[in-house]
Amino acid sequence: MSDMDQISERILRILAREGRIPNLELAERVGLSPSACLRRVQDLERRGVIAGYRAVIDREKLGIGFVAYVTVGLSIHTKTAQEDFERAMRLAPQVRECHNITGAVEYLLRVEVADLVAYKHFHTEVLGTLAQVSALTSYVVMGSPKDERA
Repeated sequence: MSDMDQISERILRILAREGRIPNLELAERVGLSPSACLRRVQDLERRGVIAGYRAVIDREKLGIGFVAYVTVGLSIHTKTAQEDFERAMRLAPQVRECHNITGAVEYLLRVEVADLVAYKHFHTEVLGTLAQVSALTSYVVMGSPKDERA
């Protein structure tokens, strides 16, 4: 954000928390006229700084009561093995995030399912069936005192 002024930075902070805020209210809070504020937002969208807007969903109300982060080590370190693993993760609805990371393992997953039984099924029947997976470590989320993901 180094090429942005303070007003654009404030606009982004507000929109990150309140994506559906009316332009009139946003303009008042950042000290611009509604038309100037709208032009700023449209410019940020056009430049790709604002990539989209999302709904923040209460997963517990949808029956998602179990969240785990899973580190995945691969036994095969080829481009094809990584592409195959990433394709499998894109197809798995339980995987909400998949990150290729550095360190002792290759991937970090955020897995969201109904309960421990559903997680065991995912662990065994999805991750456990992938030939290139050599190591799995699960970290069960017990609470999230701060979570700013949209």
